[in-house]
Amino acid sequence: MKRQGGFTLIELVVVIVILGILAVTAAPRFLNLQDDARRSALQGLKGAMDGAAGIVYGKAAIQGVEAASSETPVENIQTIYGYPTAADDGIGAALDLTDWEKADTTVDPDQVAGESVSYTFKGRNDSATEGCFIRYTEATSAAEATTTFEEGDGCRE
Repeated sequence: MKRQGGFTLIELVVVIVILGILAVTAAPRFLNLQDDARRSALQGLKGAMDGAAGIVYGKAAIQGVEAASSETPVENIQTIYGYPTAADDGIGAALDLTDWEKADTTVDPDQVAGESVSYTFKGRNDSATEGCFIRYTEATSAAEATTTFEEGDGCRE
């Protein structure tokens, strides 16, 4: 008599059930990659802003205007205390922000000294309480300008 090899119906059902359990436990881990990519892109923008501010400060120091308390142009970039201002002709001119848009965020003057501007992805409807964005705060004294990553509930969708 010939023996035919193969799987029984019960063996196939068990394998399908095990694969289903693995898919249910692993799927949420892979579905969260978009949020991680968004956060990583914003962290990259934060690094670019910090680097651009440092380079502009170096150029301002070479020109001897790093201590100027009023807006002073350094290679067509408006600076204050040697760092780019929080405006389109400041940090906006120091970086190529074509893939970013200004975020509509409200700033409490008691929490943030000086002018500040926030950026987020184009096409997103982020707000100060719901989204994630980068806030660039211009220098208010000889201390350097600050760039912060701010994350609201909407950043963890």
